[in-house]
Amino acid sequence: MAKKPLLEFTDRGIYCAQGKFYIDPWKPVDDAVITHAHADHAYVGHKHYLAHYLSKEVLLYRLGEIQLQTVAYGETVMKNGVAISLYPAGHVIGSAQIRVEYKGEVWVVSGDYKVEDDGISTPFEPVQCHHFISECTFGMPVYTWKPQVQIFEDINNWWRSNLHNGLATVLVGYSLGKAQRILQNLDLFNGKVYTHGVIENTNEALRRNGVILNPTERITQDSVKEEVRKGIIIAPPSSVGTPWMRKFGPYSFGYCSGWMAIRGAKRRRAADRGFILSDHADWDGLVSAIDATGCESVYLTHGYTATFARYLNGIGFDAHEVHTLYGGEEEAPSQPPPEGEELKETEEKIFEVSPTGGDLEGAGTTS
Repeated sequence: MAKKPLLEFTDRGIYCAQGKFYIDPWKPVDDAVITHAHADHAYVGHKHYLAHYLSKEVLLYRLGEIQLQTVAYGETVMKNGVAISLYPAGHVIGSAQIRVEYKGEVWVVSGDYKVEDDGISTPFEPVQCHHFISECTFGMPVYTWKPQVQIFEDINNWWRSNLHNGLATVLVGYSLGKAQRILQNLDLFNGKVYTHGVIENTNEALRRNGVILNPTERITQDSVKEEVRKGIIIAPPSSVGTPWMRKFGPYSFGYCSGWMAIRGAKRRRAADRGFILSDHADWDGLVSAIDATGCESVYLTHGYTATFARYLNGIGFDAHEVHTLYGGEEEAPSQPPPEGEELKETEEKIFEVSPTGGDLEGAGTTS
């Protein structure tokens, strides 16, 4: 009889029967291990939560009073003989990969991740394992990110141009992760950073957790429009096109997202500028991260799963698609954009991309 896998994919989430816990479950369960505090991974209704300690205050802000246990990276928690430990995912502050080990068998659940050091999240750390459960939100070769220093040079130059032309500057990014990354990497040459209430609530939660962020000022009914227009405004996607945003006009509106790599994305979001800035790994980052685990098999949970699995199998991995409810956070639609004209040409190039190589044999220890 075939050996039962340590982790299974169920209608409630990723389940460890031996340990009697779920990882990022989307239906109420008794025991949930959470990779990070985005809404598509951290749901309300579980009896007990385990997460990284830098996620604590954001989880409490988003989910209310919950029974929450927090740990540091590398700290081990035992559940029915199963060892659970968290390692940096580099996605947002407090994001973690979940390493699960039982009788020498090691699985790692990536959650969402990126491999570039963004200057505020703990940088991604590859973890050796037998089986790797990975996202592939941007698992198409058209998605290749420039170094973030180049993106922020573009953003700062755009801000200067707006000031010169008498325009307010409104920069949109989702409230957990993107907003703080923007805040910490801007050249604050012209004074204050003003924030939408949703973003400032998240900033305050992170500050309660001991995270040091650059100063911000919440926009309220008492804020003086002309003073706000002299700074830079960071706003969530939900504010686009609303009276809240229009009151700062005339303004130039920029949108930060990996989806800006696709022709037409800026137009669909009615943005004046689109900045390709994502908190997910690009094509090369996904391939290199998976290769670095030394895994025997990889399971792809959301994004371009069919395309990416086909590529991985073509270069010697044992890759599988699985159905989950991940991928609905503020940056991304629950499913990738349709593979229209802008993607058809990349399909032909997929099997021209060189694999990163590496030894896929060893597993069982962290690195």
